[in-house]
Amino acid sequence: MVRISVRDVMTTHVASVRPDTPFKDVAELLVRRGVSAVPVLEEDGRVAGVVSEADLLRKEEFREQYYGEDYRPRLRARLRRRLAGRGEDGQEKAGAATAAELMSAPAVTVGPDTSTVTAAQLMDEHGVKRLVVVDGEGRLIGVVSRRDLLKAYVRDDAELRRWVEEAIPEQARWNDRTGIVVQVQDGIVTLSGYTSTRTEATAAVHVAKGLGGVVGVREGLVWERDDRLELPLIWD
Repeated sequence: MVRISVRDVMTTHVASVRPDTPFKDVAELLVRRGVSAVPVLEEDGRVAGVVSEADLLRKEEFREQYYGEDYRPRLRARLRRRLAGRGEDGQEKAGAATAAELMSAPAVTVGPDTSTVTAAQLMDEHGVKRLVVVDGEGRLIGVVSRRDLLKAYVRDDAELRRWVEEAIPEQARWNDRTGIVVQVQDGIVTLSGYTSTRTEATAAVHVAKGLGGVVGVREGLVWERDDRLELPLIWD
């Protein structure tokens, strides 16, 4: 089945820093490269953690530590800090001078063959905007961001149609799909025509919905036989 993986959409030219990189150099790198975070790499290329804009801005959130007791962080910053339950961690990062002291560790990582669906779920689960892509040894090979994941939906309708037509017989193990008509417009797949059984129709819809880049699926299949009604009843 055609599946879009992290490898297909990730960024491979990634800016990175070392654990001893000074605070100011990290900030300048983020601004110069126009990115919101950078991985921190050990000498052997393994990912030690990630420094984000949020980590750097801890110094601003706890600015009263440097500018006197009269300074009060913005309400949003105070609430975020309280709800996250990381006041002490924030204070430590406010006084950080190097990437090692700033970084969030361990980094949330994925392998290059991870599906974009799983990557999106991990971002949501961990509340991060990007994932570090590593090889089997934990070494950096790329970064995938939320914007990168959106690339899966920037696909030509003709290409999506071909993917669906190829995926349906492969997944459902049919020898003939001549009864199914696949149409795609603006990423929305319409399945029409007929199948021999209801199970085959359901499988076709399931396969189409599982393909990367498919915005939605409209069901218009008709089956000749409802094989679900033929299943034997199981009595307690």
